[in-house]
Amino acid sequence: MPPNPAPVPARSRATGRVTLADVARLAEVSPITVSRALRGERAVDPALVARVKAAADRLGYVPDPAARALASRHSTHVALLIPMLSNALFVDLLDGVQRTLRSAGYETLIGVTHYDAVEEEQLLREQLQHRPAGLLVTGLDRSASTRALIAGSGVPCVHLMETADQPADGPAIYSVGLSQADAAAAMTRHLLDRGHRRIAFAAAQLDARTLQRLAGWRRTMQAAGLHDAMLEWQNPAPSSLALGGAMFTQIMAQQPPVQAIFFCNDDLAQGALLAALRQGVQVPQRVAIAGFNDLTGSDQMLPPLSTVRTPRAEIGIAAARMLLGLMRGEAPPSPCVDLGYELVLREST
Repeated sequence: MPPNPAPVPARSRATGRVTLADVARLAEVSPITVSRALRGERAVDPALVARVKAAADRLGYVPDPAARALASRHSTHVALLIPMLSNALFVDLLDGVQRTLRSAGYETLIGVTHYDAVEEEQLLREQLQHRPAGLLVTGLDRSASTRALIAGSGVPCVHLMETADQPADGPAIYSVGLSQADAAAAMTRHLLDRGHRRIAFAAAQLDARTLQRLAGWRRTMQAAGLHDAMLEWQNPAPSSLALGGAMFTQIMAQQPPVQAIFFCNDDLAQGALLAALRQGVQVPQRVAIAGFNDLTGSDQMLPPLSTVRTPRAEIGIAAARMLLGLMRGEAPPSPCVDLGYELVLREST
């Protein structure tokens, strides 16, 4: 007969939670040993680690990050603000961030701003109450009060998806991303090189990065002497396949006719390609179509979509690594890391 298991200690009377002290009593070790074992410190004997983890599993113990931060004066989470989770663009970014931070012992506290400056400020205020070890925020465009919150918090902060010019005086602005305008200019030059002259730019959402892409298209068309304000199509609605199809139909009715359409995002461009199929419009013979971000499915469209590939996961990884260094008090070699972009030229152009 196997020996009877040790009795399970009672839970904390004050909170009803299983505490670190409960685990220590069951494992017959000190609370500090439990803490070190669960943190994965190498100095703890492997046999003790196994005993502590078995006791924690039996009790269903979940560490309290707030208590741990209070005891050690060191938070174990990083606050991350992103515009939305329904777009694969930010899912890829989040995956890169989380994989990097988790391997270093940090958790991610995610806030979704929905491209709303007021909501972003409110989320940041809430997250700063939890005393995060670091901040990751998307882009550089935000309200003055939110910028003041970040500056006044004393918490290291890295900006994602854009590259920041450094101020002449004052603290550095840390960023990892790419030049959205330069990437859009490169795709516009490709369309010009293909012989297209009336190139429309179709934009939705109209967030800061979309407007930077518009600026890149505009300056390239102006330099070629081909800019026409009538070729700028801007819709503040959220980007989607349905909106892309609707915008395609509107643009194709324009006179004189356009020869190419550069969409600010791949979901719009995918919707346009589907609309072209339904309407019997030949792509690229009648009109070339290009997108931005190389989202999932763009290579499977008919025809496959030409687009700008942005390194979202790599940006997440690099930004998290930069933040880890800042949280250790280490200044990065450069406050701004430009990971660039890639033109992915397929049959739609």
